[in-house]
Amino acid sequence: MTSSEDAHPVKPPSPLTSSSSPVLSKARRSSNSEAIRDHLPHLGNESPLVQSLTSTLLPPPITSAPRSVTSANGSRPSPYKQIDSTSGIPSPSLVSEGRPDEPRSTILRAFVPHVAVYASSDTEDLIRGKGVEGGLQELLRCFGERIQGKVVIRDSVGASRGWEDFGIRFFNLGDDPTHSGTDHISSLPTPGKSDKPMMELDQVIDHYLSSDAPVQAGQREADYVSFKTPRQESSTSTSPFFAIYLRKLLSGMPMVAHETFSHPVACVIAISSHSPAPIEALRQLYSNTSQGDRRVPAWVSNEYLRYYVLVHDEDTDDITKSTSLFEQMKRHFGLHCHLLRLRSSQCIPTDDESFRVPSCDWLSASEELSDILKKEDAEDVEDPNKFVFESDAAAIRTFLREMVTQSIVPFMENRVAVWNDQVASRRRGISGRFMSLSKRWTGFGSARGSPSIGASGSASLSGNNYDPVHGYYPPETPEATMRRLADYAFMLRDWKLSQSTYELLKSDFGNDKAWRYHAGANEMSAISMLLIPQALSFRNQSEALDQMLDTASYSYLSRCSSAYGTVRCLIMAVELLRTRGAAAAEEAAKWAMRLLEFAILSPIAEALVVERVAECYKSRLGAGTHEWGLRRRKAALWCVLASDAWLRLERDSQAKLRLQDASALYGRFGNYSRTLSFAEMQNFWEKLESVLRSRSGDSGAVGDEMTEKLGHGLLVGEKDGQIGVLDHRQSWATRPGHGPPEGGLSSTASRTYGFSSAKDEDFE
Repeated sequence: MTSSEDAHPVKPPSPLTSSSSPVLSKARRSSNSEAIRDHLPHLGNESPLVQSLTSTLLPPPITSAPRSVTSANGSRPSPYKQIDSTSGIPSPSLVSEGRPDEPRSTILRAFVPHVAVYASSDTEDLIRGKGVEGGLQELLRCFGERIQGKVVIRDSVGASRGWEDFGIRFFNLGDDPTHSGTDHISSLPTPGKSDKPMMELDQVIDHYLSSDAPVQAGQREADYVSFKTPRQESSTSTSPFFAIYLRKLLSGMPMVAHETFSHPVACVIAISSHSPAPIEALRQLYSNTSQGDRRVPAWVSNEYLRYYVLVHDEDTDDITKSTSLFEQMKRHFGLHCHLLRLRSSQCIPTDDESFRVPSCDWLSASEELSDILKKEDAEDVEDPNKFVFESDAAAIRTFLREMVTQSIVPFMENRVAVWNDQVASRRRGISGRFMSLSKRWTGFGSARGSPSIGASGSASLSGNNYDPVHGYYPPETPEATMRRLADYAFMLRDWKLSQSTYELLKSDFGNDKAWRYHAGANEMSAISMLLIPQALSFRNQSEALDQMLDTASYSYLSRCSSAYGTVRCLIMAVELLRTRGAAAAEEAAKWAMRLLEFAILSPIAEALVVERVAECYKSRLGAGTHEWGLRRRKAALWCVLASDAWLRLERDSQAKLRLQDASALYGRFGNYSRTLSFAEMQNFWEKLESVLRSRSGDSGAVGDEMTEKLGHGLLVGEKDGQIGVLDHRQSWATRPGHGPPEGGLSSTASRTYGFSSAKDEDFE
């Protein structure tokens, strides 16, 4: 029963050279942004959920130090640390991987192997008897998000590196990973399916913003959803909602045809010691995954690793019989087997050996929304924490580490080596390029002949392997195989191999007019390039990155109508560019503004992205003793715009924080005369303060605090002349129908907050 994919890893191929992509010159575009919606939902005051959610959603630190031992009650110190958002961060090769709130770490932990779970009915009954209603998948999922110890991964050139933040995602076989246990995978790809997480994400963030609760002395109330102790909020910290937004955005990657990140890499086939015919039960489960009702759709490869697990009941069954059965399993199904010893009795918090099951950090927006609504509808508020015995927790961690280090990672390394040697390497030579041209112009070289026949039986007269009727490449075609190769290499963090493979695929997908595949290849090629530790300067990559990001966003939005793909692509690019500092931070601000110009974000997401523009300019480092090249005033301007956006959403505390940030940034120019550049801008600032004072009921606290930091002028000028910094910008307040009470800035500025064709040499 052991399939060919269960073989031992082969020796990796020789080093690869990354193929360079053509660089096309591109003029910057500037388009008017769509006005903010007239009708906004009523949102309450500061939510008590934010701090506890941030401590849950921000990734734990990645360090080379030994991991701390978890206490018996499952508690461990929070890994969250505040960092100075105004400081620049160098190239990823020099960045410490221990920053818990670093977006790079969040992105790395988002793209991990997905493992399906298919358990027999007696196994599910045993797990539910322990108080875990979701069965084996729910129990394993909580522990699988972070594998204990270092996971050593070997790249395509044979170099090994250990990662302490490696994890896997579990989902029930046959279900969508983003809606585990509720939605089944369609037999045909659904084009609009990938945009569903955007709507659910907006609902989740809106729920957090709408939750009203008192806040005393800056200390949050305990979260009624997660029962976690809140943290103290810094008055100058960036809104924690963006950390939630980024995590939920990357948690909601659905199973689609044009990328394989959510496709199963392996499947855990589990039986229990209660089974009367265990070997026959395993055979039946395996048959269902290959030919039965649990077979994956035609657009998903069925060549994934099968891992067989025998769950032994420590309370009622004989370990001798289970050991004998386990040896029989290894003889029939190979070495990819494990004996998992668990107690069938339910653990309660007062037990001596109780261990709190860790919470899931990577719940999708739909699952999070479902849990919130379920808790709100419940009459009695119960502690949602689950407890198992310490022996069970140790057994599960040992099982997951053994499966990952001895089976899943070697299996993926083997597949990468084989596909790279047999498929990708042929495309990199002269003969491969000739075959590609032959297939393009004559149809010769198609894997299915000419005309090619798709998996559904429809014919394609273009001579390619793409099925235009149903919109996918069959899994056995070279294009689909190379896409799996690139995705596997990306999940194994071999970004050089993944980037070179995505580069090869871009032209094929473009020639076949497979626009979703084409957009995805450009997106992941850009992200791979940004993740590679580079010794070269960012300017050497800038034009290539611009081309790939522009192509990906255009294809996603215009050709595929995929708002989710556009937002995911640009948000990841902005965060990775921002961490590189210097010129890359300014490029990050440019792409964040491009995302705003597309007008596809909800009002909440728009406010968060405006904040990120300010953060991008804050991280821009200056040069020399005079710090030439700083972008303090641009950062301050976008802080004011962020304050305006939060006021429209009735998030007064966030608006006040952003206005304080802007005041501090303007106040750093202490050696300049504080004269007004524009009376209109000063009036706009005063109106924002007035709205904050009127809502807070304080007649002077906000204004006095701003005046202390800023003085009498909002914008500063040189001693011998004034600098007008808003003559080529337009505030959100100038958009029709969206000004603050009694007006705001006049509409004399004709351009949006995007890029202007006229440059101001005096403007930082």
